[in-house]
Amino acid sequence: MQMVTLVSAAFVPPRFWSIANPGNTHFSCQTIFQSLPSWEKGEMAQILAPSSQWQMRLPKTSTIGGPVATKMWSPLVLKQNRKGSAKSSGKFRVLALSENSTVNRLEKLLNMDITQYTDKIIAEYIWIGGSGIDMRSKSRTLSKPVEHPSELPKWNYDGSSTGQAPGDDSEVIIYPQAIFKDPFRGGNNILVICDAYTPAGEPIPTNKRARAAEIFSNKKVVDEVPWFGIEQEYTLLQQNVKWPLGWPVGGYPGPQGPYYCGAGADKSFGRDISDAHYKACLYAGINISGTNGEVMPGQWEYQVGPSVGIEAGDHIWCSRYILERITEQAGVVLSLDPKPIEGDWNGAGCHTNYSTKSMREEGGFEVIKKAILNLSLRHKEHISAYGEGNERRLTGKHETASINTFSWGVANRGCSIRVGRDTEKNGKGYLEDRRPASNMDPYIVTSLLAETTILYEPTLEAEALAAQKVSLKV
Repeated sequence: MQMVTLVSAAFVPPRFWSIANPGNTHFSCQTIFQSLPSWEKGEMAQILAPSSQWQMRLPKTSTIGGPVATKMWSPLVLKQNRKGSAKSSGKFRVLALSENSTVNRLEKLLNMDITQYTDKIIAEYIWIGGSGIDMRSKSRTLSKPVEHPSELPKWNYDGSSTGQAPGDDSEVIIYPQAIFKDPFRGGNNILVICDAYTPAGEPIPTNKRARAAEIFSNKKVVDEVPWFGIEQEYTLLQQNVKWPLGWPVGGYPGPQGPYYCGAGADKSFGRDISDAHYKACLYAGINISGTNGEVMPGQWEYQVGPSVGIEAGDHIWCSRYILERITEQAGVVLSLDPKPIEGDWNGAGCHTNYSTKSMREEGGFEVIKKAILNLSLRHKEHISAYGEGNERRLTGKHETASINTFSWGVANRGCSIRVGRDTEKNGKGYLEDRRPASNMDPYIVTSLLAETTILYEPTLEAEALAAQKVSLKV
């Protein structure tokens, strides 16, 4: 490996000058490089690079630093490209890598483990913003690690800047409700899911968790131990054009068919983001149970559950926050729009699998059918709470039922409620509500399912009419 021997003095950072004769206009790059401490070698090699006839190479034997430092800070050696050496002008230029040197230092600080230096931790308080779907967060230092939300202090934020309070009375109080490990900062640092209240202690309108907590604390609901498995679909968009990842700008890929659970550069777009999110959720303690590529290219799904009661909403919201942070780092836009692309393309839903203790026990299929009957009677209430823009998705096409008609079926993905073959065969199990949109609030959907199927008591006349309408014998 041949080392470049000359470099213009103008491109050598001042702190390197003392190594060479300051009276010369050129320095021996090899002399400077070999004289530097190991942590400075990487920076010098990145700051200095030849014109297009030269390349940088990382020695295979490099052992400097930890996992991040090895990648970002190991000494780079400039190797002459033999093919172009005869035409090389010998001139050097400063590449964008000099900017990367600053980025590398930031990476080193971002990945620093502070547990050996202090007992203090960073808590990232997360709450839902004024749109009811956007997520906000800010950080604070705590004196020591915590294990339960009750150990955390309440906090506040400027609600006038999130569309949740007027400017003359802008303070909104956030109450810590659930704790997860922070996959971005590591160590003992945490993510904290919060809900929002007025200074008087009243839930603000966008706080749907408070009402859900009331329903899930009802004794009848507690006794039924409601389980939820939520399938969160999402679409990845190119940042500058807001067009799906992997699609030609302003154009369309081939028809749907090869993309669902597909592999290959022409079928799968964004797998690294999906995998990074999967691992980050597992690290955080989110009960994520799987992931897959979806029918529309650039669209993905992950599943969370089974989760009990209010926990389902906490886990989905935290998983969404983590996904927002990962796509932020990747320079990709996350969309939860239920129909991001009009036409012959699948929309994005948030199918919610649901069961109670009675449904999971012997004779549970009859309980499931009774639950379906109740759901049919409150179809409009559920639809109105199942996400904005859902009418563009629930058209009766692309594995959906019509938004205006309630239906159910066994193994039928074109129905409002689907029951699995195994549930029918075993006489017990769960149901899948396929109506919720990808941008639904999981606190609303889960608590509404529990309320309608456990607490709601329709009249006998209403039951009889509904049973006839949806062809149910209960």
